[in-house]
Order: sequence, then structure tokens, then C-alpha cells
Amino acid sequence: MSGIAVDNRLRGLDLNLLVTLDMLLTEQNVTRAAQRLHYSQPSVSVQLAKLRDVFDDPLLLPGPRGMRPTKRAEQLREPLREALVALERAVAPPYAFDPKRATETWRLAATDYAESTIVLPALRRLRPAAPNSRLAVVEMVPPRFEKQAEQGEIDLAFHTTEDAPENMRRRVLFAERYVLVGRADHPRLKRRPTVAQFCKLEQAIVSPDGGGFHAVTDEALRAVGLARRVVLSVPHFLFLVSAVANSDLVAMAPLRLVQGNPALRVTEPPIDVPGYEMCMLWHERAHRDPAHQWLREHIAASV
Repeated sequence: MSGIAVDNRLRGLDLNLLVTLDMLLTEQNVTRAAQRLHYSQPSVSVQLAKLRDVFDDPLLLPGPRGMRPTKRAEQLREPLREALVALERAVAPPYAFDPKRATETWRLAATDYAESTIVLPALRRLRPAAPNSRLAVVEMVPPRFEKQAEQGEIDLAFHTTEDAPENMRRRVLFAERYVLVGRADHPRLKRRPTVAQFCKLEQAIVSPDGGGFHAVTDEALRAVGLARRVVLSVPHFLFLVSAVANSDLVAMAPLRLVQGNPALRVTEPPIDVPGYEMCMLWHERAHRDPAHQWLREHIAASV
């Protein structure tokens, strides 16, 4: 088992004795030390006797103006003070995070869809709120991001709730639905198409795994005995949008990605297709970190 070897003398040592010794070395007077520790003088005298047994040294001897530390006590003074200060820092409440002064570097794992719908809106507010911080957006690789978060390689990941790892903390950011899109002047989208017309249109889809021609829309169509014409499969949503805007192809696309785009015509699809939830994911190791908590709240408030 790895770790720091513990001296047997420490196992039975009361931490309060070391606090008392530190105060005695500072005041060099039992009465004043007792007052500052809010102890009675006899109680401090009892603790001093125990300390003498622990260190096998008188530690403090009577002097003309109180007590004089022995040579052993003088050797203890600095390392004891440093140890107690370090211990105070270790058990202190979490620091208050100040975004204006923060110099954090945050790493977010996101697809191009999450970049556009989550990271970009958050970025507009992040720079003024935390001007000295940095943000790195890295490629979302679903099989890897849980391990990356565990090892501290990423701070947050954005993924669908349905496929999110059970062992990661999560917060749902929004619900998304699919709409039918084509170029702004597409002749077949002047009005909402029927299901039969929809199935005849040449369509494009996003296949995150690469090269697939089947998606949730096809499952919905198959349930009613229909199929559509998928002629283009691409790995990214942003390329899908460009392809549709510059051709006669149409696509089922997430509403948040395409709404307000003047190059596109957006219409309701003629068949109900299940949407999805987008969530923010992080590892337990970062859950209580004040900087991480601030970042999560900032992103949630931005989308």
C-alpha cells in the first residue's frame, strides 16, 4: 500500500497537545497560553506534562520572565508552526471563487452541435465574467470522455442524457427536437410536405460513427411501414447545414442548430420523431470545487 509512513509516536498523539505546545512556545508563559487557548491554567499544565513525556524533554523551563524553551523546543518551533499552518489550510472551508481574478484553464469536450448550442452562448458571457481565464474545447469522443474526466483531462462534457455514463454527475441543460430543413428557396418546402412527399425527397443525415445511413427518423418511418431516401451521410452537423443550404437536399436537424438561419427554410416534419435531452457531465472529483461549480452555473444560465 502506497502512502507516507507514519511514526508510531504520532498514532497516539493528541493533535490538541501540539496546538498547546505551539502556543506555549509563542507565549512562553502558561497563564497567557491558557488564556489564549481558552483553557484553565491547570489544564495547560497537564498538557505540558504529557508533551514532556512524548518528546522526552522538559521543553519549557522556569525562567526570570516566564519560561525558557529548551534546545529541543527551539528545534520544534518552526517545523511545528509550519505543520499546523498546513493543517489549517487543509481543513479550511473551500475558497471563495472570484471569477474576475481567476486564471483557470477549463477544458470542455463537445461535438460541433454542442459547440454551437452550448459553448458559444456561454462564451459570450464567459469572457467578460472571467477575463483572465482560458477555455479549451476538445473533440468529443464518447468512448473516452468518462475516463478523461476521471483523470482530470477535461472538466466538462456535453452529451445526450440517454447515452450519458451512469457514473458521472449530470445536469440537463435543455430538451431538443427535430425539424425539417432545406435551402431557403427549396421548391419542395414551400409548404409542409406529406409523409409520402417527405419520403421521396433526397435527404442527408449526420452519422457520428461515420458512414451510416440510418437514424432515429428511419426508425419512426419503419414503424409505419415507410422508408426515406438518404443519399448523403456526414460526420458533423455544421457540414450538414452547409450541404443542405447549398443543394436540393433536405435534412432532419435539431431546431437549436438551424433556427434563425436565413439560408434555410425550417418546417415541421410530417412524422413525429423523438427528440433528446442535452446534459452537462462531470466527474465526482470536481463536483465540490468552487471554480468548477461557478463554471457549471455559468453555462447552465447561458443556454
